[in-house]
Amino acid sequence: MADRVTIADVAAKAGLSKSAVSLILNDRPGTRLSPETAERVRRIAEELNYRPNPAARTLFFGKAPMIGFVSDDVTLTRYASAMIRGLLDVAEDREHTVLIAETGHHPERLGGVLDAMVDRRAAGLVFGSMAARQVELPPLPDDIPVVMLNATTTTDYPVVLPDERAAGAAMAQLLIDAGHRRIGLIGRISPEILPPEESVTILDRFAGIDGVLAENDIELVADLHERHWEPEAGYRMARELIEDGLGITGLICLNDNLAFGVYQAFQEAGVRIPDDVSIVSFDDDVLASILRPALSTARIPYEQMGRKAMELALAGDTTPARHLIPMPVVQRQSVKAVAPRA
Repeated sequence: MADRVTIADVAAKAGLSKSAVSLILNDRPGTRLSPETAERVRRIAEELNYRPNPAARTLFFGKAPMIGFVSDDVTLTRYASAMIRGLLDVAEDREHTVLIAETGHHPERLGGVLDAMVDRRAAGLVFGSMAARQVELPPLPDDIPVVMLNATTTTDYPVVLPDERAAGAAMAQLLIDAGHRRIGLIGRISPEILPPEESVTILDRFAGIDGVLAENDIELVADLHERHWEPEAGYRMARELIEDGLGITGLICLNDNLAFGVYQAFQEAGVRIPDDVSIVSFDDDVLASILRPALSTARIPYEQMGRKAMELALAGDTTPARHLIPMPVVQRQSVKAVAPRA
């Protein structure tokens, strides 16, 4: 294995001191070298494949080129790769590393994990959650940027969330644009039983749906409440719709898990998707594209959210704003246009 190229190697080839080369490569003020010399040093560093030594940069700058990422259970879920990929891509571009830690939904671990990040002189902290919920963070040093990723807190930190209101509106509009007026919805949750510790965005999803329906003077034919968005619940509610005589041509499922159960119930009963009922949903679970017909859904943009959170952390942007990331509408084969009623 080849030895790591050091600043000393670059300095020797450039005929300069190590301190001068360090100032140039780290874009530090105080060097009186010409722009031509600085460009030559950077070219030599590139030719030698020089990479900064993180430990050396810690001593030089007084702060590690590292961002801490703390989550509840992100790395344990199938969505982790996209969120973490977004974080890592931006960090790598800026020559930072990412230290990842999990609390496993054990609040008593959070303080210790964050303390460890601070002790390692993290240049910033990102707290991420798979369910967009409110969490409480212990007091943190003012000089460390903190960003909430798919989460909020009562402390004034910037947050990065999916734009659920726009997504709800877009999916309802997708059915309306296809001519549907007899629309049902499954999976509504009443605000009084949905604390922020469980979700801070789902009510926005409802608001987007309801707003578009109201704008188009459409009243839901069926509006079924369900707190647990699992396939079993989708199956049960689809059976209720069938037993009640269906009466709908379009159905909004509040997530893909519910839609999976609906598919099973409809197929058992001979209800054809999308010929008899068109279906739209949310999340873009990996199975959404495998179902037949493939499910039209709004994708949660985990990778883009991860990128935005890392950009904010690296920029040191502590403005307590909500950064809403668009949820792409993925149109597949589960929606079919219907002729307007006479």
